[in-house]
Amino acid sequence: MPSYFERLDDERYRPTAHTGGAWDPDEQHFSPLGGLMVHAIDRSAASSERAGMRLSRISFDILGRLAREDFTVHVATVRAGRTIELVEATVVIGERTAVRGRAWLLAAGDTCAVAGGEAPALEAPQGLAALDLTSVWHGGYIASLDMRAIGRPRPGRATAWISTDLDLVAGEPSGPLARYVALVDTANGVAVRVQPGEWIFPNVDLTIHLHRQPAGRWVGLDTTVVFGPEGQGVTSTVLHDLAGQVGHAQQILTIRCAPGGGSGT
Repeated sequence: MPSYFERLDDERYRPTAHTGGAWDPDEQHFSPLGGLMVHAIDRSAASSERAGMRLSRISFDILGRLAREDFTVHVATVRAGRTIELVEATVVIGERTAVRGRAWLLAAGDTCAVAGGEAPALEAPQGLAALDLTSVWHGGYIASLDMRAIGRPRPGRATAWISTDLDLVAGEPSGPLARYVALVDTANGVAVRVQPGEWIFPNVDLTIHLHRQPAGRWVGLDTTVVFGPEGQGVTSTVLHDLAGQVGHAQQILTIRCAPGGGSGT
């Protein structure tokens, strides 16, 4: 089965061609790497007292170029606790820290009596027409996706389902949350405001808040992209699985004109 990564040892991985970035195929797209970081946190939780807790927020800071070469993922506890714990996952490429992720894990409990407030469920992906993202974006990661749009995407606004048949790590099972997070960073590419050849607008972070743990192979993205007048933008997404809303994601964008591109939005 094709995969995004191959394990080299306990903390070291090799990215496959399927991680190729949308801005540069020689870089890794962050989306599967974010999922791998959650996978590493899951593995550390399974061998500790965190097994009964739920990852409820994770924030990633992308600190530089994600070269498509061997790297390590190290997981450490920042703040230990029986009901609330803060964990950090760090990606090192070469000798440089490339991504730093911090996850809050909260104790699980029965709150069904007061649950509510989520957005309506999205139209299911079955029966929706596939949308080819490779007409807008390049790279092995985008080519690995199955995307189904709900309605017609508009500049800065789209609702879509994303899935993939690829494993996260070759020959290794991964949990539903890691597989889900591995697709969330795609949000910045499903509701583009302007053509990528005219403007460059990568995100430098990704923050995910979850009120429920996602399940299944489909990731629902109800996404809005706003560009400001001074070089910054925000991609905001309501996250869904087939049962309904699971949380929110935010990405901050750095916007600049591509060489030879446009001069305004």
